[in-house]
Amino acid sequence: MLTRLKERFQLWISYEAKLAHSLGLTPNHVSGIGALSAIISALLYGNSLSNPSLLIAATIFLLASGFCDALDGALARIYGETTVFGGFLDSLLDRYVDAIILGGIILGGLCHPFWGLAALIGSLLVSYVRARAEAAGVKMETVGIAERAERLIILTVASLLNVIWLEALGWSIILLAILTNLTVLQRVIYFRKSQEVSA
Repeated sequence: MLTRLKERFQLWISYEAKLAHSLGLTPNHVSGIGALSAIISALLYGNSLSNPSLLIAATIFLLASGFCDALDGALARIYGETTVFGGFLDSLLDRYVDAIILGGIILGGLCHPFWGLAALIGSLLVSYVRARAEAAGVKMETVGIAERAERLIILTVASLLNVIWLEALGWSIILLAILTNLTVLQRVIYFRKSQEVSA
């Protein structure tokens, strides 16, 4: 859904990409910074039940990780540093980030473990289905209601709300569990229909 706004966002982030380039940062450096930000965010989530103020810091690092995920791609495109390995590494780190963040929320007791695992599995399968479909020549970008940008927004809003409403994150994880697995189903149906058309 929000992926449709990507071109407009990429124009906005080009200034930040130029700044990062002037500092000598490569796309892989930025990807690494994003992964480190996710680890810090997860640690903060994991300890925020006893100290709700940590949720604000966790959210800031979550957003920093998401920003780096967008910045590394912009940096690669603008300066012609796009490589097969870079794309592979970025995709791999994205999966780690998804798992680490949700793992921190689950281990921190901020949601029911069942729903946390369901959201984690759904998030990973959304990406897996896309990778498998695109390997077969079927584009999956913009297909589904809970792509990565939507998931980031849901977690960010819920994390901030959780400061004043202690069940916000728990409910958001239930929502993510439903939406991510629904997105997987949407992509499976889309892939199936594309095969029927080409048959």
